[in-house]
Amino acid sequence: MLKHRNLILWSLLGCMFVALVGYSYSVSTQTKPGSLGELLSDRTWLNNWPRWLDMPLQKWTNDVIAWLVQTYGWIFDAVNAFLLGILVSLLNALTYLPWPVVILLVVALTYVLSGRKWGTTLLVGACLFFIGFLSPRFWDKAMQTTGVMLIAILLCIVIGMPVAIAMSRSNRLRNAILPILDLMQTIPSFCYLIPGIMLFGLGAVPAIIATFIYAVPPLIRLTDLGIRLVDPEIIEAAESFGASPRQKLFIVQIPLALPNIMQGINQCTMMALALVVIASMIGTRGLGDEVLLGLQQLNVGRALEAGIAIVLLAIVLDRITQAYGDTLQKRKVKAEK
Repeated sequence: MLKHRNLILWSLLGCMFVALVGYSYSVSTQTKPGSLGELLSDRTWLNNWPRWLDMPLQKWTNDVIAWLVQTYGWIFDAVNAFLLGILVSLLNALTYLPWPVVILLVVALTYVLSGRKWGTTLLVGACLFFIGFLSPRFWDKAMQTTGVMLIAILLCIVIGMPVAIAMSRSNRLRNAILPILDLMQTIPSFCYLIPGIMLFGLGAVPAIIATFIYAVPPLIRLTDLGIRLVDPEIIEAAESFGASPRQKLFIVQIPLALPNIMQGINQCTMMALALVVIASMIGTRGLGDEVLLGLQQLNVGRALEAGIAIVLLAIVLDRITQAYGDTLQKRKVKAEK
């Protein structure tokens, strides 16, 4: 049965390939052979790729984007207004709080999440201080970058976690989604900015969408892996006590998979931070502005300062998420003993 199913699948894929090549040839506007005899007699097309054998993917993509803008533009406007409203509120909270208060709050959060590790706590506090100490203008820009990142990471968690849970429960769905995740990570992030600009305009919102698409795959992968690695005996024990599928998920599987989930959030955070310079090219305010201005002015010192500030912010975010993941891992090991 499986052999026949694979044969049918490959036959359908072969037919689709032939139909795609035939359609691309028929709609090509380039000069092309009029008959099979002409094609066989003139073999110059074997040396260089023939212009008449060209899949019109560019036209299809532009037509789809234009159709989306014309038909569902109001939905994209609503999403843009929603995300922009959240971003403005978050930035107001981050930028209007006195900087010592922000540092103290982050230090206290690090101390709690790291399991009372003074070394990690002091490192985070020092890195935050030196962001502003490098240049006073970096402090507000760091808060702007953090705001964009936090919203993108929140989207990754809200959308990525349910996808990962669904993948962990269905091998067929997992096999279908994994190639999509590979594609999302392989396509250069610049490519996500163009449709984002067309659908949402310039500013922070297309940067948030591009960051989400680029950063969500590791969270989905590691969450799916963490849930799948839960000991089957523990799940059987939960079932023997009459736990429902929802109870098994939220009381057993997700708590035990939290170390993997935190690793995914950590990777998601680092990948999101990697886009700050790219985001500055479409009007997103933040530390990427300074790198871009240093590049445009050939100002090595300015670019170096901004680069160090980005590294310091990366250390802060990495230490907080990594420390919390380590704390959860130690609790998991202690519980298993």
